[in-house]
Amino acid sequence: MKRPQNKIGVGGLEISDYEKQLVNEVLNSNRLTYGPVTKKFEEAFAKLHDSEFALFMNSGTSALHVALAAFKAMHGWHDGDEVLVPSVTFVATSNIILHNNMTPIFVDVEPLTYNIDWTKIEEKITSKTRAIIPVHLLGLPATMDPILELSKKYNLTIIEDSCETMFATYKGRKVGSLGDVASFSTYVAHFLVTGVGGLATTSDPDLAVTMRSLMNHGRDSIYISCSDDEGLEQEKLHEVIAKRFMFVNVGHSFRCTELEAALGLGQLDRIEEIISRRKENANYLTKHLMPLEEYIQLPTCPSDRTHAYMLYGIVVRNGSKRKLVHYLEDNNIETRDLLPLVNQPIYRRLYGNLEEKLPVAKWINNSGFYIGCHSYLSIEELDYVISVFHDFFKKQI
Repeated sequence: MKRPQNKIGVGGLEISDYEKQLVNEVLNSNRLTYGPVTKKFEEAFAKLHDSEFALFMNSGTSALHVALAAFKAMHGWHDGDEVLVPSVTFVATSNIILHNNMTPIFVDVEPLTYNIDWTKIEEKITSKTRAIIPVHLLGLPATMDPILELSKKYNLTIIEDSCETMFATYKGRKVGSLGDVASFSTYVAHFLVTGVGGLATTSDPDLAVTMRSLMNHGRDSIYISCSDDEGLEQEKLHEVIAKRFMFVNVGHSFRCTELEAALGLGQLDRIEEIISRRKENANYLTKHLMPLEEYIQLPTCPSDRTHAYMLYGIVVRNGSKRKLVHYLEDNNIETRDLLPLVNQPIYRRLYGNLEEKLPVAKWINNSGFYIGCHSYLSIEELDYVISVFHDFFKKQI
């Protein structure tokens, strides 16, 4: 097939007229700080993920960071306490543990789903373990029920890293509602794209208040929005005035604006179409790459959950991925390594060679990558991708 002029990317974006309209309404309002558009976006997102609260901030990483910081503050956790994380995930999942002066403990992953292997968790739990961060990788929920059982048995907090997975379910329950708190990303190439952005969801009102404070410099929750002092009786107004510049936590500036919220709100209007197209594209790729299963492992989805297919993960069954990845890139098909973590230079420097104790992660690091299956790909582009895969393996035989 004819080589496309533009690279077939792992993500894409088209801004709809409705999204542009909402952004213009924000501009015309002269209100950029936290306000009615952000509140509406948060409420809609929380409802779609079966949660009481959603907090919109500048990244999914920030959402993870303030979630862990909030629990550490609320429960008196100590520096050096341990948090279990999967050994295959984006580096932010474990970086936020280090930024909170805690210790990441790496657990190997399932060879088919690439999510944390729940059968390997219990052996990693110690008297210093405080939380587990299961990651819903590439659009697929982790195996949550046994993880939740272990959290009850050992009194551990569950922080879902759902930055790559929105609107998916595990046994009929929405991601974002399975643990104590969850984080989502609205960065480029995700399901909802707001430029920068992320959300945390929870149904714990005290946790929501603490997190809202931490993302706003640690400010007293009585005055988070510049309109929190409107329409108040004199006594209450005077209390708010006295606390406008009162800070009760050591916080961060993790806020977003009404402009990003407008983009997110507008995309919620067509989220069913976005998810449907991703699933169709992923299924199309799988159908036509199935003859190559002898050489490559294609995405799988256990029957007890749904896959939202943010990305299309592939692992070369035997040997390195490099020849295949280079062939795809040379033919204008963008790839990314399948989220290597424990072999990163910084983690090798901090912890030495962890891969020998994490064989599945080692295999994925050596052989795993992903390509795009996003909603903006055409059938012609998908057919081209499929043809390049087949051409590569014909030349190898």
